[in-house]
Amino acid sequence: MKHEPLNLVKLCVGAERVEDLIHWQQQPCAKGPDGLPCHVTRMWPKRADELLNGGSLYWVFKGVVLARQTILRFDGVDRGDGIMRCGIVLDPRVIRVAAVPKRPFQGWRYLRPQEAPHDLHEARQDEDLLPPAMHTALAALGVR
Repeated sequence: MKHEPLNLVKLCVGAERVEDLIHWQQQPCAKGPDGLPCHVTRMWPKRADELLNGGSLYWVFKGVVLARQTILRFDGVDRGDGIMRCGIVLDPRVIRVAAVPKRPFQGWRYLRPQEAPHDLHEARQDEDLLPPAMHTALAALGVR
């Protein structure tokens, strides 16, 4: 049975800008055995089938959703302590999205497609972006 695609939204802890995430994911410690970015989390999503049907992981930077990556699969990750964690394997392409404010939360949350920010136009994917505080202020005003 085919499900509607579903997304995840997660805080990008330790990163202030999209460039920080891109730089981190280029490091060997942020990649899985196949060289793809792999974000390890404690919990496994119960709605994995919907996420793997074209879903993305939307990243929140300093209270604003600014980027997404397509979810490719989920891998089991054991860091040597016998606890099986969820490795969210991501497409290496980081896609910038329209800035949308997001209140703080722990872990990750599901995000329905109709609630997800729109991708920025291809011509804007590589432009220098505003500081996170400016994105927050503009998003609060409804300016994207």
